[in-house]
Amino acid sequence: MIIAAAFFCQSFALQTHEVTVINKTNPVADSINTLTVIIGDDIFRLDGNDSLMIIRVGDRGLNIRDSEDGKKVNVERYDELGELESAAAEKESGRNRLRKTERAEERHYEFSDWQDYDSPERYRGGRHFRGHWSGIEAGFNNWLFAESMMLPEEIDYMTLQTGNSNCFNLNFSQVNIGFSRHVGLVTGLGLNWNIYRFVGQNTIAVGPGGYITEAIPDNSGNVKKSKFNTLYMNAPLMLEFQIPAGYNRLNIAAGVIGGVKLNAWTKLVFNDDEKVRTGGEYNLNIIRGGLTARIGYENFMIYGTYYCTPWFHDRSGPERFNLEPFEVGVAFTFNN
Repeated sequence: MIIAAAFFCQSFALQTHEVTVINKTNPVADSINTLTVIIGDDIFRLDGNDSLMIIRVGDRGLNIRDSEDGKKVNVERYDELGELESAAAEKESGRNRLRKTERAEERHYEFSDWQDYDSPERYRGGRHFRGHWSGIEAGFNNWLFAESMMLPEEIDYMTLQTGNSNCFNLNFSQVNIGFSRHVGLVTGLGLNWNIYRFVGQNTIAVGPGGYITEAIPDNSGNVKKSKFNTLYMNAPLMLEFQIPAGYNRLNIAAGVIGGVKLNAWTKLVFNDDEKVRTGGEYNLNIIRGGLTARIGYENFMIYGTYYCTPWFHDRSGPERFNLEPFEVGVAFTFNN
């Protein structure tokens, strides 16, 4: 249509007027080729490309645009000669934004799948890796002796009420080291509060021999609760795999965890609601370490931690035995 109009205008102009034909590329959107035909001193002007054509006589013209609903024809008044370039550039700019969005969505979709570890996409996707550590955790804890929850008769007083021995964790800091979008290392910091509730009405203390031993309160028959509490600062290092499952992910992580002791104390609660709290070191090593693992769907996780390093100073545990604490619980993470 443009070529035919140009040919007609050129034939008409040869008889009485000078004709100027310009074929140029828009400097803003370099992919738009614009054809301009001018007859005389702007007596007649035609501007056109693949999305817009303006046929102008004087300061009025016929504007024909391509749109999603088809062609639109308007009669407009033009005060500036740059209407075609501005309109075409604006349309192409919109197309470029759409192409960039589509390319970004395609890249996001590609990164949502497992990547070949030899591919450069692996490293670009690693920036988007988000592990599952920061959040809150709650569960139950107990301890083992020789890999069993059955304690020797000598330390029977250390037997716990598992259902009432709880742990609460606040993991407030997280660092992600991604190998790909769905594989990486996770570390961070968290507070770990353990409550060990004894079955009996006894408590514990450091005896004359320098090791942990049973302590019987003066009015032991009036004891309602007896607890041993610890507070640690924990830091894990876990390798996490995230398996796409539809629009969500199944997360599996395992690794090591270390803790620094911040505090330890015993607490007695009597039937008349009197409370006695006693702080101390309780022969605990300042640092402990263990193994941890977790599995979950999106931000809901089930986790378990087992501390296998010596918990007490050498031969300073209950009756010189050593115990190995563990905990199992659920976690709600804030990784996203």
